[in-house]
Amino acid sequence: MSSAVTEPDTRADLALALELADLADAITLPRFRAADLRVTRKPDRTPVTDADTAAEEALRAAIGGRRPGDAILGEEGGGSVGEGRGRGWVLDPIDGTKNFSRGMPVWASLIALCSGGVPVVGVVSAPALGRRWWAAARHGAWTSERGGEARRISVTGVTALEDAYLSTTNQETFREFDGMDRWLALSQACWETRAFGDFWQHCLVAEGAIDLAVEPAANPWDLAAVQVLLEEAGGRLTDLRGVPGFAGGDGLASNGHLHEAALRVLQSAE
Repeated sequence: MSSAVTEPDTRADLALALELADLADAITLPRFRAADLRVTRKPDRTPVTDADTAAEEALRAAIGGRRPGDAILGEEGGGSVGEGRGRGWVLDPIDGTKNFSRGMPVWASLIALCSGGVPVVGVVSAPALGRRWWAAARHGAWTSERGGEARRISVTGVTALEDAYLSTTNQETFREFDGMDRWLALSQACWETRAFGDFWQHCLVAEGAIDLAVEPAANPWDLAAVQVLLEEAGGRLTDLRGVPGFAGGDGLASNGHLHEAALRVLQSAE
């Protein structure tokens, strides 16, 4: 897919991330709805398919060949994002594995590059939807459809919660983490709610289709790529306590204007 032109400091890394997304798509898409797809369960009872493991192994091998000094953190293989001012890739070979395994097209490969623990490049590739989103620090957020021309994206200008469109992944996760009152308080404060879920809701915030997305439980590989996408689109990503970043164990994505108001509602309902 085409990409935006960036300055030399991120051009090569963004180009590599887009190549990695092509590699992941070439592995995952042929396995989508495959009759012989193998699905097992990890110790936490979440599903994993042969496509998840094959894609992450291929991504790790490609990064090792092109950037041998970079650290790697992946959902299936573990690792780290690097220490101090080092570089590290954060990989989710298939975000939305439940959808993937059930034949629903809302799933994506998430690829982020961090420098000093901060995402500077992010790619979200959803081949079954024919969509891709990407961003590089200081160079904007972009999307394309079915390999078409790149389009720059930005968040909405909505400033009042009563006008806001809110999404989560699964509201029952709030119940699991004893947070249902927080979800109900925020959803009741907003104009409309849906459960678009996973990567998609964050991309929808970034491209201005919705205004808020809240995750009561999230791993670093779920949020690293969308953090830079959201920030370059003019939005924000923090944990539910308001701490910026992708590693807090949960997340609130917003258009920026609504962030503090949403945090106040979530925290007042604790």
